[in-house]
Amino acid sequence: MSGMVRVGEFRVDGPIRKAVERVLESGRISEGRETRAFEESFASFIGTKHAVAVNSGTSALIAGLTALKVNSSDKSVQNRPKVVTSPLTYVATANAIVLAGMEPAFVDVNPDTFTITPDNVKAVLEKDRSGKVGGVLPVHLMGYVCDMDPLRSMARSHDAFLFEDSSQAHGSIYKGRRAGSMSDMSSFSFYIAHNIQAGELGAVLTNDMKLARLVRKIKANGRVCDCLVCTRGKGKCPRFRTGSKSWDPRFFHDIIGYNFKIMEFPAAIASAQISRADDIAAKRRKNVKALNDLLVKHGDDLRLPQYSDDLSYLGYPIVIRDPKKLNRERLQVALERNGVETRPLFGCIPIHQPSFAHLKKKYHGKLPNAEYIGANGFYIGCHQYLTEKDLGTASSAFDRSIDEAAR
Repeated sequence: MSGMVRVGEFRVDGPIRKAVERVLESGRISEGRETRAFEESFASFIGTKHAVAVNSGTSALIAGLTALKVNSSDKSVQNRPKVVTSPLTYVATANAIVLAGMEPAFVDVNPDTFTITPDNVKAVLEKDRSGKVGGVLPVHLMGYVCDMDPLRSMARSHDAFLFEDSSQAHGSIYKGRRAGSMSDMSSFSFYIAHNIQAGELGAVLTNDMKLARLVRKIKANGRVCDCLVCTRGKGKCPRFRTGSKSWDPRFFHDIIGYNFKIMEFPAAIASAQISRADDIAAKRRKNVKALNDLLVKHGDDLRLPQYSDDLSYLGYPIVIRDPKKLNRERLQVALERNGVETRPLFGCIPIHQPSFAHLKKKYHGKLPNAEYIGANGFYIGCHQYLTEKDLGTASSAFDRSIDEAAR
């Protein structure tokens, strides 16, 4: 890689090129065999029974939450609309909760792993006297996995659903299980900088057949069709005839839904990478370890990421220790000028995001870790295409940029 050390990079190699050509040669670009193959392969990789492909990670969150809402029974989500989640994440998580007709309830994060803590979740559930909390939605940020055992136990005892936002943790492991396999439902994103890259693609995973079928309906404008493979053309559609009335299930809708369907191309591109996902994660871990070794000399100024052999890192997150001494924005500008692309660490949603400014007063001072990291954290790339030269470029860039930003 020459020039800028990027946050992420996508390369069209032989398997990906063949996958795209296979779609073109099939004569079908809307959902079909490639989509089904991706769903089966990715569910097997994560360790769930079902996966449903949608057009983005955001759509996966919305469709999954909507399915949980439609599926709710006596203690319905409609009457328990609050969902405990992380304030330190890409805003899509909170957006999806709101768009699904629910309300985010933010709790603070562990400063080392950027994930919500069981103690903070427990405090909210114990105060839920009116029974308004219907779900817990942990976010596995930057590849770090939340402490799922106590979260699962608490959600179960509170009769609340548990939904993992695993968009940034393809292949990360918690006590022998992969992120996204330890809850009622999980969502993934395959955005361009993620460990499995397809541009715009998402997936909802679950072990519950009913929920999977609901997501299939919701992603297709709520039509009654929810079969894995359509048999209508063979005259075998189980829903095509009801009594003496004939109707086409593709144009018969029994719930309100969205158009979150995908094309065959991103499914094929993602499928070509699933068998290599563990190798990709290993290369990213190697780069994280190398960057830690190269940047440890700046440990007084920067809090470097905690390393683990179980993680599949999305990026290399860094937190400035003393913002009075070192300004994040000035450091990012200097790094970009010296050849290293950066991104802010998303921000603390109710404090830093204008779209949630109505919650700022409510959460002021209550999310100190998330607020600090959101204001002083950023990340650079650790992706699998980085070379030793790139790592050296990054190290030299930090040497120069810290001096420049501290002036």
